[in-house]
Amino acid sequence: MARRPIRVALAAALALALGGTLGLASAVGAAAASVDTSAWYVLVNRQSGKVMDVTGSSTADAATIQQWPRNDGNWQQWQFVDSGSGYYRLKSRHSGKVLDLWEWSTADRGQFRQYTDLNATNQQFKLADSASGAYVRLLNRHSGKAVTVTDRSTADGASVTQLTDNNQYNQQWQLVRVGSGGSTPTTVPTTAPTTAPTTSPTTAPPTSNVSWPSATGQQKVSATIKVSGTLDGKNVRYYGLSSGDQEEGQPPMFELADGATIKNVILGTGAADGIHCKGTCTIQNVWWEDVGEDAATFKGTSSSQRMTVDGGGARKAHDKVFQHNGPGTFVIKNFQVSDFGKLYRSCGNCSTQHARSVQISNVQVTAPGKALVGINPNLGDRATISGVTIIGDSSKKIAICEEYRGVTSGEPTKVGSGPSTACGYSTSSITYR
Repeated sequence: MARRPIRVALAAALALALGGTLGLASAVGAAAASVDTSAWYVLVNRQSGKVMDVTGSSTADAATIQQWPRNDGNWQQWQFVDSGSGYYRLKSRHSGKVLDLWEWSTADRGQFRQYTDLNATNQQFKLADSASGAYVRLLNRHSGKAVTVTDRSTADGASVTQLTDNNQYNQQWQLVRVGSGGSTPTTVPTTAPTTAPTTSPTTAPPTSNVSWPSATGQQKVSATIKVSGTLDGKNVRYYGLSSGDQEEGQPPMFELADGATIKNVILGTGAADGIHCKGTCTIQNVWWEDVGEDAATFKGTSSSQRMTVDGGGARKAHDKVFQHNGPGTFVIKNFQVSDFGKLYRSCGNCSTQHARSVQISNVQVTAPGKALVGINPNLGDRATISGVTIIGDSSKKIAICEEYRGVTSGEPTKVGSGPSTACGYSTSSITYR
């Protein structure tokens, strides 16, 4: 896009000290009226001294935005792209995507993520000077709210959301131009804390088997969508059935009849209890960006039914990804999962119990996570696991297969872990990277 002439009124060089370790010897600041659309900036929050950062140095649509200690990685550099009428898009140097007010929220604490540049009003921001003049607020054109570090946090990985503009310190950002002659930081974190799933590594994460797709459109869901036959979503994002919490008993976003197939669908924030299968079903190339209660639950009543998950992936599953409540066989293949509790769990305390089997093959797992499989051998459960690649778990904390004593009331008891007659796998079938 052609750029209009830029008003050159850069403020004097500012000395920036971030905890005494990551500062520039000299850095050029920018006031609201003087942003340079040919420059790249790091955005330093006044409250925390940390900078705006694309979580996990991701290049994918829907990657969340956080604050992180400054290291001048490309995922921390932003360019102001002129949208006209005094508004700009903030483009990430690493991904080429722009800061996006997720799902067009107008509520306080609405999320910011990165997304393909559509020049939409939820991707446009006006710069407003703070009282001191050394910082700016970024006001979203769609909502009128300010880009804010959530809850005035000073912690690494704290989320960046929107809040009513109160000119608070956590809403004020210093625009520090990169490559303007000042020295660049020499202290760069080499590893991210293992306890923080939203940290930003110094290099991009390993490439997945298949790249996460970009959404071709978005559809807000107000009630469960019932599927019989085949639904091809053509990579449309479905979102907003729930608030995105982990409450039990939520409705599914999709309910598949016996024999149904769903494919090429993206489930965004607010996916509630994901997908319910009432019998044999196929889930092909389905992607869960933010797992709610569970990603998918297998119900039904026939011991011959088979639920197949082929391709796709899931992120941010606080507890389970796939829940197996009915009888039959659950197949998970060519799948990728990251930041999760358990990939698969056979119900440990359903009022009606069954012998269940699970078959897992060609699955890529990215830490953090707790376990791949949980089964109840006392009820006849069996697991077969092969071709698993685990990334970022050098200490091997993610359990491969856990065994429980299943019950019909109360809580199940864990009785073992590792290869066994019930947990069918060999250590050679698990690769660590």
